[in-house]
Amino acid sequence: MAEQENEKLWHVIYTKSKWEKKVDSLLMQRGFESWCPVQKKERQWSDRKKIIEEPLFRSYVFVKAAKVERNQILSVNGVVNFLYFEKKPAIIRDKEIQTIKKYLGESYQSIQVVDMTNIPPQTRVAINNGLFMGQKGEVIKSGKKNVFVRLESINMMMIVEFKVEEISVI
Repeated sequence: MAEQENEKLWHVIYTKSKWEKKVDSLLMQRGFESWCPVQKKERQWSDRKKIIEEPLFRSYVFVKAAKVERNQILSVNGVVNFLYFEKKPAIIRDKEIQTIKKYLGESYQSIQVVDMTNIPPQTRVAINNGLFMGQKGEVIKSGKKNVFVRLESINMMMIVEFKVEEISVI
């Protein structure tokens, strides 16, 4: 995807550890459109259980910005650098951002994110049902109801639970 100087595209920025939500807030305060996807998780303490919002992608925040705004973004406290893919800043398609947002909006769904730098691709599948219907992906591992779907633009994968009948080999 060729990037124009003033064209605003979704980028991935790498943050200091456990700074995802703070960086998201600081970017928005500076007028940037940013997003730190979170999902609710139940945590057990010795005396109680608590529901917390945990970042979906550890140390990553998405920001929609133009090429000319990169230095401003890098000056935000907590930002380490842009994530690079094939020696260029990683660009995420709007469709991928919308799919993640839609999926996180489903209260019964859960997504796990796994770094897949050293995992080779395997079988190609098509999703036949549900939110990801029509999408294709590479199965990294499968069980009775788990399928690992890869987001190629950031070299990460989402682990999404599907019923066996919802996928087919292509």
